[in-house]
Amino acid sequence: MVQQEGPGWRLARDPSRGTYPVLIGGEGWAIELTESEWRDLGNLVSDLERQHRELVDQLMEQEAIELELERGVWWGCLSGNRHSWALTVLLSPLQNRGAEGHWPAPAAAAMVAAMRTLLDTMA
Repeated sequence: MVQQEGPGWRLARDPSRGTYPVLIGGEGWAIELTESEWRDLGNLVSDLERQHRELVDQLMEQEAIELELERGVWWGCLSGNRHSWALTVLLSPLQNRGAEGHWPAPAAAAMVAAMRTLLDTMA
């Protein structure tokens, strides 16, 4: 079992939990995910964070940016500026199941770093 958490975020993976081995959460919310949903979310979040990194040097000091992507069953939005950003994700209703999550800055960056670490260890 892998479990990580910090102020405003948490991430856990326990393969013995069957259908929903991954749990993601924020302040006052959490959802369990299938492996497929988890991998799609990881790809979405990685792409959003990479796009932000590629654009950060083009942004003026207080200029705001909002990036949106859709990957598999997920929609995500990274919004903020060159220094910090928030992340919102939506799981589309699939078999009568959907969810919405949000991590404000700086919890969003910490959550993305934890997700990347977990995905790297699974590869």
